[in-house]
Amino acid sequence: MTAHRSKWMDDDLHALRDLARSFCEQELEPNTEKFIEQHSVDRDLWNKAGELGLLCMSVPEEYGGGGGNFAHEAVLMEEQARVGDTAWGVSVHSTIVAHYVLTYGTEEQKRTWLPKMANGETVGAIAMTEPGTGSDLQAVKTKAVRDGDEYVVNGSKTFITNGGQADLIVVAAKTDTSAGASGISLLLVEADRAGFRRGRLLDKLGQKGQDTAELFFEDVRVPVSNLLGTAEGQGFLQLMQQLPQERLIIAIGAVAAIESALKHTLRYTKERHAFGKPLFAFQNTKFKLAEVATDATIARIFIDDCIAKHLRGELDIPTVAMAKWWTTERAMVAADECLQLHGGYGYMTEYPIARMWVDQRVQKIYAGTTEIMKEIIARSL
Repeated sequence: MTAHRSKWMDDDLHALRDLARSFCEQELEPNTEKFIEQHSVDRDLWNKAGELGLLCMSVPEEYGGGGGNFAHEAVLMEEQARVGDTAWGVSVHSTIVAHYVLTYGTEEQKRTWLPKMANGETVGAIAMTEPGTGSDLQAVKTKAVRDGDEYVVNGSKTFITNGGQADLIVVAAKTDTSAGASGISLLLVEADRAGFRRGRLLDKLGQKGQDTAELFFEDVRVPVSNLLGTAEGQGFLQLMQQLPQERLIIAIGAVAAIESALKHTLRYTKERHAFGKPLFAFQNTKFKLAEVATDATIARIFIDDCIAKHLRGELDIPTVAMAKWWTTERAMVAADECLQLHGGYGYMTEYPIARMWVDQRVQKIYAGTTEIMKEIIARSL
């Protein structure tokens, strides 16, 4: 079968892919068990990535970034997914948090934080989800009350990627509790501020190497200058503007996961024998893998089109919602079918397919559940 070539790739991106693949194979893949055991990546991983220019690649050079675009970030995401790593929250750091600062930050905020994020000195997180709110962002209860030249922040957040290591957190809070969605603002909160406290690193079903944490804010005083945007109440709109890119990121990882599941299972079924012949020789095996290969091809073509549109500024919200729900659902199907073809060994954690199966499940939930994505699509019909 002819290998698919992504039209958005160019010579510069191919060279980056070589660098990203080498980094992921040397720094991520061999440390999988270590990251799982400690529930986080090593802190100096961020510094190593920063030294190689792998952080904030889509941030302009004047702010310390790589001066590239979303395609550069996509290449790194794909290579991370191909080695089966879900521990390193680089996509949250580089393509989500950095872009909130870049898009809505003041010149001072951008020059203060983006260079530090690009070199790995500062790790970023975004705190939206709260206990009891889930996908309903309008229902956040964390409050930021104006007191002179400061906001006093009180509340709690949960399921926060990079929460255990983050130095800078974009916090969604109510600056006007009577205004619903229009009362939400985004604040930059430094982790060394008095009253900020990290809770436990959450014991998840999968993605155990990722430092997903609870965060608590108890009378945390933040300067008014830490507000993102030109005025209070812009937070919900800012979140809605940035969420499509976050959903595209998840879809990219899901497609790479389908391709990776197929690769591992093809190798296994051609090497493993039963009843005197390779597993791949059985019709059921061939048919199941033909289905996964078809899904991988359709998903790749779809996501490549989404990336190309996003690079041109043409990717609309319903289309990225389609990409997010469909690729994550098909990735879970692929992981399940491929695990089945591994037999009992597929249930052993030393096999990549086992870890992939549990790691993929949450993709259907975060950044908006499958059900929320279908609701978004239905509104456009």
